[in-house]
Amino acid sequence: MARQATLKRRGVLAAAITLPVLRTARADPPVVTFAMISPLSGPWAREGELQRGGAEMAIDDLNAAGGIKAFGGARVRLVQFDAGDSAEKAKDAAQRMISQHPDICGGFGAWLSTFTLAVTEVTERAKIPWFTQAYSDLITSRGFHYVFQSSPTAVDQAEKALPTILDLAQRTTGKRPKRVAIISDNTASSVSFLKPIRGHVLTDLGLTAVVDEVFTPPLTDATTLIQRVRSARPDFLLALPSNVPDDKIILDKLAEFGMGGGKLPVVGSGGHWATPELVANAGRDVVQGLMIVTAGGAGKGLENIERRYTARTKEPWMLQEPIMAYGHIKLLALAVERAGSADRGKVAEQIRGFDLRDGPALLFPGRHVQYDQAGRRVDAKLMIVQWQDGRIVTTDPPEMAQAAAVWPKA
Repeated sequence: MARQATLKRRGVLAAAITLPVLRTARADPPVVTFAMISPLSGPWAREGELQRGGAEMAIDDLNAAGGIKAFGGARVRLVQFDAGDSAEKAKDAAQRMISQHPDICGGFGAWLSTFTLAVTEVTERAKIPWFTQAYSDLITSRGFHYVFQSSPTAVDQAEKALPTILDLAQRTTGKRPKRVAIISDNTASSVSFLKPIRGHVLTDLGLTAVVDEVFTPPLTDATTLIQRVRSARPDFLLALPSNVPDDKIILDKLAEFGMGGGKLPVVGSGGHWATPELVANAGRDVVQGLMIVTAGGAGKGLENIERRYTARTKEPWMLQEPIMAYGHIKLLALAVERAGSADRGKVAEQIRGFDLRDGPALLFPGRHVQYDQAGRRVDAKLMIVQWQDGRIVTTDPPEMAQAAAVWPKA
């Protein structure tokens, strides 16, 4: 009996020694960490929510397909940080991200150009590859090496959008607009967009700005702004707020003064103009014909991804925020796959070498992903969508158009 007890004790001891070794032998595959910084509170929270929906769908798709195969089947995870309602909060979020997650190998954000300028000051110092859909030219004018701007810049959009809009009016009505009213906030993207318009685009196109008003968001009352528009009698309004509440205030006031629902054609910029709550709150008739210059969104050829997204999120359509967030996660994963490593430097090197015309490139207008030395996407095309019969449809570029654009008539 004593001998049996001794053997039993030896067996227990052997098991105690062996078990940790067995656990080590069955090590879990590595995890690759991507980051998102977006406004998830404050007046721009809706845009952050849409970005999160697209990013989370991309993460799930990647993991369902086996993760990063060249990196040991690594699973992908997304860490999210709230940019809040100011550049200072966005910068703090970036600093917390780096402190709490030193293993981050890439990310995207922070939607608003003003926030993105602050965030990328932090990510650049940490040498984190960082994608953005924000528009301001300043983002990629600072000599940074780890920032990649996938949207056409604001200047590029300004120089391309107005000629397209005027040609549409000419084709539809036989008349070319001559007088434009401008209402804009003072965020970085709007400032960049308007700089070339005021500098040369209006003159080049024979346009006169009969109203040019700037406000600081959030907008509390648009009465004075819209009174000036009504008095000036422009051919169309270029409206450049940067969030849904300000969009609604402007549209409501246009309706109140008898200029809503296409009586005065309105051109906006940014995906916030295309959110479903805008039509729900402002009304179908009020948004009818509203044209929106944007950097991405679903269109012809992307029906499958839009169907999956709408089924998953219950959103009625896929805007620039979710589809570009989805695309940026896919681009990060492809860079890690090609590098066979989560090392930030190696991932950034792969992104700099992109010249893609399939895979994730199909998610972006122009269907080409390549970045120049400044970090700007080569051949980036703008997209124009329009409210038609209570829905958003893509009208430009032609290869993605779902319907012909219509110049609103009184």
